Amino acid sequence: MTEHVPVLLDRVLELFAPALADRPAVLVDATVGLGGHSDALLSAHPRLQLIALDRDPDALAESRQRLARHGDRVRLVHAVYDRLPGVLAELGLSTVDGVLFDLGVSSMQLDVTDRGFAYARDAPLDMRMDPTTGPTAAEVLNTYPAAELTRILRDYGEERFASRIAKAVVAEREREPFDRSERLVRLLYDTVPAPSRRTGGHPAKRTFQALRIEVNGELDVLRRAMPAALTALAAGGRIVVESYQSLEDRIVKQEFADWAKSRTPQGLPVELPGHGPRLKLLTRGAEKAGEQEVAHNPRAASVRLRAAERIGEPV
Repeated sequence: MTEHVPVLLDRVLELFAPALADRPAVLVDATVGLGGHSDALLSAHPRLQLIALDRDPDALAESRQRLARHGDRVRLVHAVYDRLPGVLAELGLSTVDGVLFDLGVSSMQLDVTDRGFAYARDAPLDMRMDPTTGPTAAEVLNTYPAAELTRILRDYGEERFASRIAKAVVAEREREPFDRSERLVRLLYDTVPAPSRRTGGHPAKRTFQALRIEVNGELDVLRRAMPAALTALAAGGRIVVESYQSLEDRIVKQEFADWAKSRTPQGLPVELPGHGPRLKLLTRGAEKAGEQEVAHNPRAASVRLRAAERIGEPV
């Protein structure tokens, strides 16, 4: 099994404890990956039932092996996390007590070279989190018009040289279609100006992020999944979200803020029934991993954690 170090594990356990401890409870791990967080939560709460989702069948196979010792307390589902309402309906559940999102590319996906997520190793330009469906990164590079490539690189990769890179890709694919990552990385080295390469990190990082987000529809899926997850939470239920780049974190922050606001029109002396805040924020801004954890697990360096509790309507 691939080595897996769950990010901010102690903090995740601490945040969920009030909603799960000493009672029958149901938690959805919307991105179970290799099952590290789920394994620890199941161990900490012997009466917990877990619904584990992942779009990656290889990750599900590994987490099934890791979580097997918990027996029938675990239900594994091959699904993208915006399908949460349908999954709960199929299981006969109207609400749950916890939802965990550990967003972005998983350790296993980064470590398996043939998946094409890591720019440091030559591999097929795939980048699909579910390799059974959807277009590959190569198809995006070889078929999208320059204007659309520019938009993706600018919006999803926050790439300053998006237009220049897109034009270079279109010119280069006329000579030969892209199929492997090494050729794309060489093009990026040649296209991104040297001063930016020296100060802005690896020139492929932003382009690879943008392609991965496009291939997997990550931001659109998250925009649908956040309100679905919050709606599914029972009163007193908690949600914890770990994001690894600013675009994801912005969506989570905005959704939490909207649910934490009163919807009573300004100027009224009392809260209208059904118009109060639906969420209590449990973190001040986004929490980050400490130096010690980052030294032990470098992938924790970019994490931003936000958590909130569902508020019930006053009786």
